[in-house]
Amino acid sequence: MNKRVKTWSLIALYAVVFTEVGISMPFMPLWLDALGLDAAVIGVLLALPIATRIVATAPLMSLLDQGLGPRRMILAGSLALSLTYALMPGAAGIGWPLLALFIVLNAVAGAPLVPCIDYLTLAAVRQDSRLAYSRIRMAGSIAFLLANLAGGFLLSALGGQVAVPLLLTGLALGAAVVAWRSRSVTGLPRVETGAGRPKLPLKLWLCIGAAAAIQASHGAIYGFGSIYWTSAGIPAAWVGSLWAVGVLSEIGLFAVMPTLPAAWRSPVRLLSLGAAAAILRAVGMFLVGDRLAALVPLQALHGLTFGATQLGAMAAVSAYAPDGARGRAQGMLSAVNASIAVVATLVSGLAYRAGGPLAFLLMAPLAIAGLGLALASREVKTETDRQP
Repeated sequence: MNKRVKTWSLIALYAVVFTEVGISMPFMPLWLDALGLDAAVIGVLLALPIATRIVATAPLMSLLDQGLGPRRMILAGSLALSLTYALMPGAAGIGWPLLALFIVLNAVAGAPLVPCIDYLTLAAVRQDSRLAYSRIRMAGSIAFLLANLAGGFLLSALGGQVAVPLLLTGLALGAAVVAWRSRSVTGLPRVETGAGRPKLPLKLWLCIGAAAAIQASHGAIYGFGSIYWTSAGIPAAWVGSLWAVGVLSEIGLFAVMPTLPAAWRSPVRLLSLGAAAAILRAVGMFLVGDRLAALVPLQALHGLTFGATQLGAMAAVSAYAPDGARGRAQGMLSAVNASIAVVATLVSGLAYRAGGPLAFLLMAPLAIAGLGLALASREVKTETDRQP
C-alpha cells in the first residue's frame, strides 16, 4: 500500500508542477507582450529566469545533502512561487524593474522544484527496484502536453491582463498542497561523509556534460522551429500538432523504457542514442525542415533527443553520484543544462537571423560533442567498478 501511495504522490507532484511549466513557458511571453513592454525589455525579462536558475539551482539542491527535506523545499518553493505570481500584475503597474525583481525571486523559488522531484523519485527507485523512474516521470510530460492544449482555452475564459499570473498562482498553490499531503514521499537517509564534501566522480561529470550538450542542441528548434515552419507556409494548426508529436513520442519512450533490456537502460547507451537522434534531427531540419511530410518523423525523434537523454542523465546520477552528494549532483545537472542551453539559444538566434535554417545545422556539433562525452564516460572507471 505504501508503494502505491508513494508512487501516486510522486505522479501528482510531477503533474501539478509540469502543468504550471506548461502554462508559463508558452503564455508568460504573451502576457509580457500584452503589458505593452518593449521587445528588448521582454527579452531581458525572459532571460532573467534562465540566468537565475544557473546561479541558484546547485546551491539550493546542495541543501538536501545537509539534511533539508526535499518535500519541504518543494512546499516552500511552491508557496513562494504563488506569492510572486500574485504580486506580478501590481509590480508591472508600477514599472518593469520591479516586475524584473519578482521574476528573479520567482525563478529562485521554482529552480529546485523539478530537480527535487527527480531526487525523490530516484530515491524511491533505489529503495524499491519494482518502481520505474520513466513511468513516474511520464506524468510530467502528459501534464505539460495537456497544459499546452488547454491553456489557451482557460486563459481566454479568464480574460484580462491578470489571467496568466492568476492561473499560475492557483497552480503553484496546488503544488504546495500536493507537497504538503505527500508525507509518504521521503528522500534517502542522510549519510555522514566526514569533514569534507564527497567529490562528484569524473564519470558523472562526463555524463552531465553529455546530457547538457545534447539538450542544448534543442536551442534552435525550441526558439525558431515554429517561426521557420510558419514562414514556409505550414498552417498554424499543424505547428501545434508537430509539437504534440514530439511530446507524445517522449511519453511513449517513458512508457516502454522499463520493458527494454537492462543493457539499453545504461547511461552511456541512452545518452548515445539521444545524441545520435539529435544529430539526425539537426541535419534533417536544415535539409528538409520546411516540408510537412518530413517534419512528422523529425519531431518524433524528440522522444530520443529529449527523452532518452533525460533518462540517461537520471541513470547516471543514480548510478554514479556518491552518497552525501546526490542533491548537489542533481543541482549541477540542472545548472550545467541551463548554462549551455542559454548560450546555444543566443547562438541560434544570431545564426537564424543570418542564415535561417543554418541555425538548425549549427546544433549538430553540440550533439556530436554530447556523443563524444558519453562515449568517453564509458572508459572511466568508478570506485565500484574497480572493486574485485
